[in-house]
Amino acid sequence: MQMPDPDPNILSRKARIVARLRQVLPADAVISDEAETRAYECDALTAYRCPPLAAVLPSTTQEVSDILRICHDEGVPVVPRGSGTSLAGGALPTADSVILGVARMNAVLETDYANRVIRVQTGRTNLSVSGAVEEEDFFYAPDPSSQLACAIAGNIAMNSGGAHCLKYGVTTNNLMGVTLVQMDGTVVEIGGAHLDAGGLDLLGVICGSEGQLGVVTEATLRILRKPEGARPVLMGFDSNEVAGACVSDIIKAGVLPVAIEFMDRPCIRATEDFAKAGYPDCEALLIVEVEGSPAEIDEQLALILEIARRHNPVELREAADADEAGRIWLGRKSAFGAMGSINDYMCLDGTIPVSELPYVLKRIGEMSQEFGLEVANVFHAGDGNMHPLILFNANEPGQLETCEAFGAEILKLCVEVGGCLTGEHGVGIEKRDLMSVQYGAADLEAQMAIKDVFDPKWLLNPAKVFPLDVSEGRRALRVAAE
Repeated sequence: MQMPDPDPNILSRKARIVARLRQVLPADAVISDEAETRAYECDALTAYRCPPLAAVLPSTTQEVSDILRICHDEGVPVVPRGSGTSLAGGALPTADSVILGVARMNAVLETDYANRVIRVQTGRTNLSVSGAVEEEDFFYAPDPSSQLACAIAGNIAMNSGGAHCLKYGVTTNNLMGVTLVQMDGTVVEIGGAHLDAGGLDLLGVICGSEGQLGVVTEATLRILRKPEGARPVLMGFDSNEVAGACVSDIIKAGVLPVAIEFMDRPCIRATEDFAKAGYPDCEALLIVEVEGSPAEIDEQLALILEIARRHNPVELREAADADEAGRIWLGRKSAFGAMGSINDYMCLDGTIPVSELPYVLKRIGEMSQEFGLEVANVFHAGDGNMHPLILFNANEPGQLETCEAFGAEILKLCVEVGGCLTGEHGVGIEKRDLMSVQYGAADLEAQMAIKDVFDPKWLLNPAKVFPLDVSEGRRALRVAAE
């Protein structure tokens, strides 16, 4: 079958836009060849793909400003992209959009140990921020499982957390200032290197806004002194519900571990085969870590172990040394990769009150039977940030749709018990049509009114976050008004 010739008007527009972008960027920073743009056709939610019109790789804030000004003039949508590790389709392009990747923007711009801050370009990876300050015994606290690869830009966009967020908070709790480029190319500074910086406090609006309001090119981050010591303990239980009850009791007791991580049998089994971490044979596993001085660690662990014993654990294992502690965490950090080595899966991130863990885990198990798809649970149990991994076969017709329907029911359950749709992965395209489950029409209108202010033409990261019919209708109205 002969394919129709490309629309000459579209080709002409693309040629004009690419030519203008090449006027402000080095030759190798503009990617327009159709085969080469396929490297940017999806993020880590690989079930959905769409090659962009072009991709650009700026190195400076000024280059980002020039790119956005051109795209604003041309009416071209822009999709900001960090490292492409989004699990919610947050960096999925549209066919008429330009991908703006910040991977080349990875410099450390300033380090101030006296005031405990570091300023970096946002293409820098999460783990390398700690790497830049570790010789002075400092670290950057947020530690998502993808921290080896994920960029600070994406962490800010999705307000990412990690295993240690129970004690140290998520990105918004460790972000002090940003350089933001608006869609028309205007560069603004928000916050700064100290608390209560002058001007409107807009950091809470920017952090977690999923690239809807602007492109963050530089970030001032809080760095902390490394703790004197840390020690994890493994706890094995004979059911998910019992493990969930143990978590709830630890939190109710007032003790604050640095992390409480949960894994169930399917995940334990896959992780053990993959990483050889030495995990016990049990239905559910908790990794609880505390930190501080030796005396503080002993005191905290004594209380935590006392609580655990009330739930009849099948195994309690305290890390004897740094090597054993490293192996305990190796297993948890390898969990997503381990599951991916045996099956396709969809990873969710609904958040619930910790007290609801036993009930929600029970319902997920029941729904697994109803939908006929296995679920592996691995998540940040201390703050109720669930990460159920729904296993499916992408090559079997209908399984992806069943998986998505199952995932939607889990997220609705999270909202029903007092939680929310997303803890750190963001809404992206994955949850956009579930937003009305959590928010009423007035709530959504208020959120969209903020976007109207920052991005009046609705060109930034289109078809994300808001229900598609609502957002595209809003965008069409803006276009018609010009």
